[in-house]
Amino acid sequence: MDLKTLKQKMDEAHYVYDDTLATVLSVALQLGRPLLIEGAAGVGKTEIAKVMASALDRDLVRLQCYEGLDESKALYEWNYQKQLLSIQVNMGSKDSKELTKDLFRDEYLLERPLLKSIRSEKPVVLLIDEIDKADEEFEAFLLELLSEMQVSIPEVGTIRARSVPFVVLTSNRARPLSEALRRRCAYLYIQYPDMEKELAILRAKLPHVDDRLCAQVAVAVQKLRASEAILKKPSIAETLDWAAALDALGIRELTPDALRQTAGFILKNSEDIAVLEEMEPGEHHHHECGYDGNCGGHHHD
Repeated sequence: MDLKTLKQKMDEAHYVYDDTLATVLSVALQLGRPLLIEGAAGVGKTEIAKVMASALDRDLVRLQCYEGLDESKALYEWNYQKQLLSIQVNMGSKDSKELTKDLFRDEYLLERPLLKSIRSEKPVVLLIDEIDKADEEFEAFLLELLSEMQVSIPEVGTIRARSVPFVVLTSNRARPLSEALRRRCAYLYIQYPDMEKELAILRAKLPHVDDRLCAQVAVAVQKLRASEAILKKPSIAETLDWAAALDALGIRELTPDALRQTAGFILKNSEDIAVLEEMEPGEHHHHECGYDGNCGGHHHD
C-alpha cells in the first residue's frame, strides 16, 4: 500500500496523523519491518494498530504484555486434557513411541496470539501491547519472531510464517528495552497532541459535539496536562469521553460547575480531582482560544 492510499484510509477512519507518522507506517509496511511505538500512556499508541488493521482490512491479533508473561500464554500450549484422553483411548492399540508421536500433532496444539498471527492464512496486524511490562527474558524470546518471522516449538520444530503480519509493539517506557529489540524495528515516538491536533481529534471523532465546547475542552485538557500537580495526565480517550459526557448532559459552556460535575471523565484519581477543585476558576481555561470556538484560525460550523 503506497503512502497516498494509506493516508486516504486513515482519513476514512477519522484518524488524525502527521506526515512523519504516515511515512513511517507506510515504509515499515512496505519493508515488512516491525514498528516500535513509544510514548506516555494514553497518547494513542494502541490506536495506531487498530487503525492499521482497519486500513489494511486485516484482523487485529493482540498480545497484552504483563510481568511473568511466558511462551505458554504468548505462543502456544498443548491441550493436556485432550492428550490425556487420547492416551487413555489408545493405550492398548498403539505402542508408546507411536502414541507419544501422535500426542504432538496439530490438533493438540492451542494457538496463542504469536503463533496465531504467523499461522494465519491471511496477513494480520499483530499488536504486542506494552512490551515494557514483560520481562527481559520474554523480550529476548521475541527476537526470533521479529527478525526471522518464525518460531521454534521443541516438540514440532521451526514454524515459519504462512503470512507476514504487520507487527506493532508499544511501550510506555516503564523500563529500557534492549538494543537487540530496537535494531529489529522501525521506531516512532508519540507525544500528547498539541492544542490544534487535540481539537482536530475531537472534531473528527465527535462531529456532532458543539464546536465551541470542543475548543474549551481542548484548552482545559492542555492545561491539565501542563500542570505538574496532576499525577495522571488525561489520555486522548479521556478527552473524547469528557467531551461526549458534557454533550450528553446538554452542556454547551465549560463552566467551573460543569467541570466539577464531569471531572470523573477526565481525571481518574481522587488526588487529581482535589487539585482541580483547588484551581482558581480562571485556571480551568484560557481565553486565548476564545469561546467562539475559533482556535488557531480553525473554525468550522
